[in-house]
Amino acid sequence: MTLVALVTAKVVDEDIDLEPLLRALGDADIRAASPCWDDPDVDWGSFDLAILRSTWDYVDRYDEFVEWITATAKIVRLLNPADVLVWNMDKHYLQELRDDHGLGVIPTQFFEVDASPASVAGFDGDVVVKPVRGAGSCDALRHSSHEDASRHLEGLLAQGRAAMVQPYMAGIEAHGETGMVYFNGEFSHAFRKAAILTTPGASPVDGLYAPEEISVRTPSAEQRTLADRTVAACASDLLYARIDLVPDDDGMPVISEVELTEPSLFVRHAPGAAKRFAHAVAARLSTC
Repeated sequence: MTLVALVTAKVVDEDIDLEPLLRALGDADIRAASPCWDDPDVDWGSFDLAILRSTWDYVDRYDEFVEWITATAKIVRLLNPADVLVWNMDKHYLQELRDDHGLGVIPTQFFEVDASPASVAGFDGDVVVKPVRGAGSCDALRHSSHEDASRHLEGLLAQGRAAMVQPYMAGIEAHGETGMVYFNGEFSHAFRKAAILTTPGASPVDGLYAPEEISVRTPSAEQRTLADRTVAACASDLLYARIDLVPDDDGMPVISEVELTEPSLFVRHAPGAAKRFAHAVAARLSTC
């Protein structure tokens, strides 16, 4: 029997996807374990595949994590592939999706560490400031005051962290965010995530990630089209992908984030999703 790693982290208290995914893999006669990426005692060569599942502490250990990705990819087949993981951990990819592929993306202005002075001049209404390398809404804040937003931006840059500013998409309050999940390039399911940054100036995060209110969603034709195009633009060798969409001022979907590294998949909200994941893993094992 083959052995697959669903890679997690020592600091993760709960990964709601882990149990159903492990069970589905077992039902497919695939033996699976959930080792921690930073456990020095793990023999990565004993696995047939290593699949990133909940490595949610990588942001504060970015260089160490990239080193681990590079080293581990030489020992075992890593999914998603190492180059995809590194590309996806820096949100400059939004600019590439917009400029190189013509995809609809939330308007985003990037600020590099050596940029000075930095301000959010040119934006109307509430804005969101967050680091370019971030996860789980950590250090992301919504601001009604552009002065507060500029201070937040300057603080991130002073820490040596590139940052980004986006307009707050008000449509998310009523419509929520739509997560579109794909396995081996095929659409699996969608879910609705309620707005997180609902209070200007207040951090939603107390720990590694913000708590999320999730429900089932049937995507629109426009959402399916944009998400399909986005998956095709990202890479051809994706075991999993999650495309997060929000409505723009005209109600049309735009990309808020592309999750190719360690996304929550919310398989409990979609009957058959864990089984589809297991089938996707089995297809990869057949090519090892």
